[in-house]
Amino acid sequence: MRSLAKIMVASLCVSLAACGGEEKRPPAVPEVQPEPTVEPTPEPVDDGKDEKKSIINIDPEIRKACGISDEDAYFAFDSARVRDQDRQVLRKLAVCFSTGPLAGRQMGLVGHADPRGESEYNMLLGERRATNVKQVIVSEGLAPDKMSTSSRGEMDATGTDEASWARDRRVDVVLAN
Repeated sequence: MRSLAKIMVASLCVSLAACGGEEKRPPAVPEVQPEPTVEPTPEPVDDGKDEKKSIINIDPEIRKACGISDEDAYFAFDSARVRDQDRQVLRKLAVCFSTGPLAGRQMGLVGHADPRGESEYNMLLGERRATNVKQVIVSEGLAPDKMSTSSRGEMDATGTDEASWARDRRVDVVLAN
């Protein structure tokens, strides 16, 4: 029995000696490379005649008080960008609410989307549209605290084809309480 114990101890010592040597280090963690910056694709140039766009829908009471005709501002599908040529009507709103007939009143900007995206995405898109319109109006001189933004997303959408979906993609400009 003693010889069996000696053999086991000897083989254990040989095994341990074989495992010895240089310490093995864990594999190096690869360096995290920053993701490449992707420039957004510029949106196509609008000529203002594309009926596949939606409008900034200005309440008739506001249009009348501010002397705004039926001029519209448009959003492309899946976009919240306000076109340069729409600044004129937004400038009129800024003047009207800051020093014009509606000075002292609050403006509400309510963003909408057509029903083709996920509900959560459409709520965010509607909010982005309203916020972008607000930023333009602020840049034209109206104090940010004179406006509120909200989104209805696709909740009020009625469209069933491209022409009617275009009417769903809008920002409503209303008198806020």
